[in-house]
Amino acid sequence: MKLVLAIVQDKDADALAREFIQNNVRATKLATSGGFLKAGNTTFIVGIEDDRVNEVLEIIKKSSHTREQYVSNMNMDAAGTSMLGKPVQVTVGGATVFVLPVEEFKHF
Repeated sequence: MKLVLAIVQDKDADALAREFIQNNVRATKLATSGGFLKAGNTTFIVGIEDDRVNEVLEIIKKSSHTREQYVSNMNMDAAGTSMLGKPVQVTVGGATVFVLPVEEFKHF
């Protein structure tokens, strides 16, 4: 058995949840936030049999999309005052996925 942690952009969370339901994948959905853009994202926790891990990874890959987004970068002047710089285009989204071995699983 494996534990899959999938961190996806909030914009992709509902579609991914629907795909999990349609494919009989049980998942716990948590509202989380990222450190880089301080934007909301969703973390799915999935306990899955070893032979279904690739299936779950394909579902995540199919449902998670990257996007281009503009963010304002903060610059500090010599006095330590922050100033907004020119907006910079960055790629956001997609999925960050961890697959971990599960030593034991219990359901009460």
